[in-house]
Amino acid sequence: MGEEELTGGNASGTVVRVGDSVRKPWSASTPSVQHFLRALRSAGVDVPEPRGRDEQGRQVVEFVPGTLAIGADPLTPAELGRVGSMVREIHDVSARYVPPIDAVWETAIPAPTGEIICHNDLAPWNLIIGDRWAFIDWDAAAPSTRLWDLAYAAQAFALSDDARSPEAAGRDLAALVDGYGADRALRRALPRAMEERTAAMLALLEDARSAGKEPWASMHANGHGEHWSRALRYVRDNSSVWSCLLVG
Repeated sequence: MGEEELTGGNASGTVVRVGDSVRKPWSASTPSVQHFLRALRSAGVDVPEPRGRDEQGRQVVEFVPGTLAIGADPLTPAELGRVGSMVREIHDVSARYVPPIDAVWETAIPAPTGEIICHNDLAPWNLIIGDRWAFIDWDAAAPSTRLWDLAYAAQAFALSDDARSPEAAGRDLAALVDGYGADRALRRALPRAMEERTAAMLALLEDARSAGKEPWASMHANGHGEHWSRALRYVRDNSSVWSCLLVG
């Protein structure tokens, strides 16, 4: 069966489609990630099925047909609510998940602390929409917190376009957070956490540029550095607006 190279990723190495599966490099954390995916699926969360390792030593996961959200029409408030609900479902299942004692996790930006296992890159470039809605590319799954993971997802889905008015972006943010069912404490903490999580992403890219660490150095040079720099200014400048919309 032929292989079709899949483009668009930045940190997973060469990724190919073979029939109804995706093949990509195996890493030290892959067994732990696949164990976590099996637990999510057993609890009813729609994530790609992990299928072990192929004869070339690559990890094998299910290919989920559909369109990446980043290449589709802007999500409506109802659809953003659906995204928030998906994130909540993942977090709730993860809160009951017990990793293997020898679990290994690899993620580029460690969280301030670890209370649950999180995806760590819940964003439009990792959401397949179609007959199924499913987050893909779980390789950076690692211990994190609900707040840290939700802050990244909220920024990526609702606040990534700094040309929008903060009020319009805030309505999208509120739709996602409402879909998550965030309580008042989480809503109060979210604007600050979005700023900190965005700053951490920018710092990763800038440090990688200085050290020549790939793939982050090339990502910085290809425009990701400027994108995240603008995103950080946008979040900092408008956090008070979003605080009012989320908490009142």
